[in-house]
Amino acid sequence: MKRQQFLIQGQVQGVGFRPHVYRIAQRLSLTGWVQNHSAGVLVEVQGIQAQHFIAALQLNLPSLAVIDQIKTTDCVLVPNESIFTIRMSEEKKSSQAMIPPDSCLCDDCLTDLFDPSSPYYLYPFVNCTQCGPRFTITHQLPYDRQQTAMASFPLCDRCQQNYSDPMNRRYHAQPIACPECGPKMSASMVDIAADITAGKIVAIKGMGGYQLYCDAYDVEAIAELRQRKQRDAKPFALMVLNVASARALVSLDDRAEKILIRPERPIVLAQQVSQVLPQSLAPGLSDLGIMLPSTPIHYLLWHALLGFPTGTHWLSAMHPQVLVVTSANIAGQPLIIDDEEAYHALGGIADKIVSFNRAIMTRADDSVIRPISTQSVMVRRARGYCPTMIPLPYEIPCTLGLGGDLKNTFCITRGDQAFVSQHIGSLTNAATIAFFHESLTHWIRFLGVEIERVACDSHPDFYTTRCAEDYGVPVVPIQHHHAHAAAVIAEQHLLEPVLGLILDGYGYGMNGDSWGGELLKLEGSNYQRLSHLWPLLQPGGDRAAREPWRVGVGVLFDLNCVDQIIGRWPEQAQSASLIQALQHPLIADRRTSSAGRLFDAASAILGVNSCSDYEGQAAMQLESLVTTPLVLADGWVMSEQGLSFLPLLEHLLELTPISGANFFHGTLIAGLAEWVLCWSQQTSIKTIVLSGGCFINRILTDGLVNLLVNAGLQVHLPLQLPVNDGGLSLGQAWMASCRRSDI
Repeated sequence: MKRQQFLIQGQVQGVGFRPHVYRIAQRLSLTGWVQNHSAGVLVEVQGIQAQHFIAALQLNLPSLAVIDQIKTTDCVLVPNESIFTIRMSEEKKSSQAMIPPDSCLCDDCLTDLFDPSSPYYLYPFVNCTQCGPRFTITHQLPYDRQQTAMASFPLCDRCQQNYSDPMNRRYHAQPIACPECGPKMSASMVDIAADITAGKIVAIKGMGGYQLYCDAYDVEAIAELRQRKQRDAKPFALMVLNVASARALVSLDDRAEKILIRPERPIVLAQQVSQVLPQSLAPGLSDLGIMLPSTPIHYLLWHALLGFPTGTHWLSAMHPQVLVVTSANIAGQPLIIDDEEAYHALGGIADKIVSFNRAIMTRADDSVIRPISTQSVMVRRARGYCPTMIPLPYEIPCTLGLGGDLKNTFCITRGDQAFVSQHIGSLTNAATIAFFHESLTHWIRFLGVEIERVACDSHPDFYTTRCAEDYGVPVVPIQHHHAHAAAVIAEQHLLEPVLGLILDGYGYGMNGDSWGGELLKLEGSNYQRLSHLWPLLQPGGDRAAREPWRVGVGVLFDLNCVDQIIGRWPEQAQSASLIQALQHPLIADRRTSSAGRLFDAASAILGVNSCSDYEGQAAMQLESLVTTPLVLADGWVMSEQGLSFLPLLEHLLELTPISGANFFHGTLIAGLAEWVLCWSQQTSIKTIVLSGGCFINRILTDGLVNLLVNAGLQVHLPLQLPVNDGGLSLGQAWMASCRRSDI
């Protein structure tokens, strides 16, 4: 007989881990105890079968549990010990433990929801240790009920009994509640479903904030939603009941289906298979953003929309009903979580506003993922993924990475752990800036850390750069594209020299130049700009990002095709004056190596998009036209001045939009692959990291990764972070730590 102690670290609190340990100990006739600890879960077991404990523990773990590490210590036997107990949590101010993210309703609770004999029948807040809200209802750690939004809901006798029974799956489920003792909604599902069916727009409070709903087949409701939300063309996300219903709308391979049904319940971007829905949902795009229900409220809404079917068989049947589900916010501002604010701010958008009396402690929008053949690209990381920790290669001082101005996230490191915040948004208005500071204060308190240094973008005019000095600790500026590559290095522990191909819209380069298509060599804390895309004219500066025709004018100017400019964009009254302006040396020097502007130029030249309503629209619409990528021989030129695709752009002048989209994507992929391979041979580096918003493009990413891998290179994209600016903050924090000897 022996006694051993185990410190189990990972996602092991708030997921039913202690009752799982308890049941294993009972089965193996072991004595001892289990306790939540500041660093995870601490277990001591004693008995003849103690050596089998860990193997049994790791079989059939609770669905939300993740074990990162187990530290084992042999202990002295305790005489006359006869039972195994669950001890109270260790009380310490400093905690290295974390709670899991919010999770979709589990199958057991879904059964309870539609079982007339269950006390949770049709209750919109049913949950257990395997599902429900976590991050969005927690004020601070330790994760106990009094530290959550459930503190104001005392448990009834029945819920208290379930909460206290180690054999019950609701044992210490902090959000546990029932119709007798829990939160309540402000409207019935009957009324909500009736309003949606009647063509109305309804705002409903969700797990991470308010969302707007309407019938996805109702063209008038969609048009009204666009007008009220001031969202002219940006695509709307759609909710369907199940995978069978999703297959009727979009093409789903095994990877996409698995992502769709994951507990995180992200929005999955997938290609339409038939045009059965109104085009106004995603104008000019081939992809739709699809999600499945994640909360009891969602399932109850579907139940009502489908006429209150009995049993649970209907949950897996294909249903043609589709809902628009989009963030309830004022254009460009954060998701609304406060009930009073919702009634004031959403009154001009929604016909009905539905709330409930449980507070949201921190807002979290829906996460967005785009599956590609080689892996999945994260577009937005928020609900379901935060506050999941990202392990670092080694322990570093507590560093705050403030991120960029667009698609902002921040990152806080704690030892060898990195915590990247939920999606904050663009720091271009007071409301989003307030959300940034509100979230940052929440996370610092949540993690119990003291910031030792701050990393920010090297752009002097970013809001995050200006506020970096406010923390009274050393500040380390990190170049934008360096941070993009460094995020992949930190996440995937790539400590050897790497080549980084970064393709995005804009980054502040050395000497204030506008960068965006960069090939970097990274080694330790240093980087070298080996080469870049040939710089294109961007008349109008930042306006060119919103008006692709301007970049097109610049390209035609460089190609000596000035005589075609006015005829190609006759609706642009400024085109003639722009031609004159480009004769001026100061204007002619305003160039950018941005890959995003290269996409814009192609889109404008082909007549696909001359003015964009939202970021990336021109590139997304161009990609949507691709049928079969084609390569134009001699469509690119490599030189000391960079990689030029001017020959390709000139060829596009004679092509139709579909043919042009095919040649643009195929030639871009081939040219980039040759470029990377050339520098790989020169530097003897075979590890390549890819990052930047352009890699959200499925055609580009699939094609380039396949060519590079087939050529023998090791290719890495972000796995747990957005490939766009949402991943910058981790790269900033990591590079600041690598430069620790410099500050």
